[in-house]
Amino acid sequence: MINGGVSFWWEQIGRPEQRPGLDGDLDCDVCIVGGGLTGLWTAYALAGLDPSLDIVVLEAEFAGFGASGRNGGWLSAELSGSKGRYAATHGAEGVRALVGAMQRAVDDVIEVCRVEGIDADIAKDGVLYVARSPSQLVRLREGLADDASWGLGDSHRVELGVDELAERVRVDRAVGATFSPHCARVHPAKLVAGIAAAAERRGVRILEGTRVTRIEPGVATTDHGVVRAARILRCLEGYTASVRGQRRTWLPMNSAMIVTDPLPEAVWDEIGWAGAELLGDRANAYCYAQRTADGRIALGGRGIPYRFGSRTDVDGRTQAWTVESLTGILHGMFPATRGAAIAHAWCGVLGVPRDWCASVSYDPSTGLGSAGGYVGSGLTTTHLAGRTLADLVLGRESDLTALPWVDRSVRRWEPEPLRWLGVRAMYGLYREADRREDRGLVRPSRLARIGDRLTGR
Repeated sequence: MINGGVSFWWEQIGRPEQRPGLDGDLDCDVCIVGGGLTGLWTAYALAGLDPSLDIVVLEAEFAGFGASGRNGGWLSAELSGSKGRYAATHGAEGVRALVGAMQRAVDDVIEVCRVEGIDADIAKDGVLYVARSPSQLVRLREGLADDASWGLGDSHRVELGVDELAERVRVDRAVGATFSPHCARVHPAKLVAGIAAAAERRGVRILEGTRVTRIEPGVATTDHGVVRAARILRCLEGYTASVRGQRRTWLPMNSAMIVTDPLPEAVWDEIGWAGAELLGDRANAYCYAQRTADGRIALGGRGIPYRFGSRTDVDGRTQAWTVESLTGILHGMFPATRGAAIAHAWCGVLGVPRDWCASVSYDPSTGLGSAGGYVGSGLTTTHLAGRTLADLVLGRESDLTALPWVDRSVRRWEPEPLRWLGVRAMYGLYREADRREDRGLVRPSRLARIGDRLTGR
């Protein structure tokens, strides 16, 4: 088994040859810090709206090194965070507008891939969330009731019975499920590599191996020189803490994944997973999975959720007990996979704001902007955020700039050791809640609610 190496996705297609980096000081119109999907989509949108702009993307490693090339491949319409927090400033109509924009963004990404000739193994077969205990079923139905309270009808998400679920996939101990059509499977590395190339075709310059250490109005300081630009956009997501003064802005939450060897047809026949639906569960420490285009199961979840001092992983390497935990989840859901080898394990970080809600911000007076805080639901959100940030930078009033995540004000995380203690306690409570629910608790454990309140989730 390979552990680390950034991710299975990059291992499968081969790490890209690193582009040239910054060589001395540079002037440009727009400087984007971060070569993940947020930065690349922003650059792509800006270059399309105003081809005269000189746009430079600065990346510490290579484009797609972070979560953009390591995630579970869910091109979904799920919102980051609480609907109520978005509604506090924009009401229920603002929430529905954001949900609708996310749903359209799924198709927008697919269309860009078609136009740009990006083959990213995309298949839009929707997403299934499975309940595997009575308490999970209660939580699943609470989610449906919450959707209905916001005016999100059956076109958003519907409940499936056990037999209806089994027609799509047979999950051991399943007692119910939901299905949403607004999700597509994607190969993350193929997607981010394709968007990077598409941005370059529009004239965007991507400078790799260039680490930004400080951002100020008009100036991005790097380890290879200074970039001066009237507009500087921070698009670092889980790596935001690496920039001076940003350590407590967004918390880098860790998530880990495993992927099997290609499974024999007999195993697939037993599982019954013939389509490309994405699959998750309703546990508190939830998992997420996809059937890959080459016949594997890739499955992820939380390992060590947070490293003290906002530290991040080293090249995607993860802990042995995390691999064992994820393998146990895989075998529990699909006993037929017990004989399958785990081919690769890896991990990465996602950005978590203090209120667990995403934001897109731009201040014309300073020329500074940012986007991120997707809390693990970023593959589609990066596209919508990039387009929104591009409109804000160019001073364009649009439906996107009126969305409730624009220019949200969020307080910073607590200093250490408080944030380490809080996040570790939250996931400790989640795991204990899941253990109690698995032992037959009929209703969701109160421990999970305590965990939510502890960190403001």
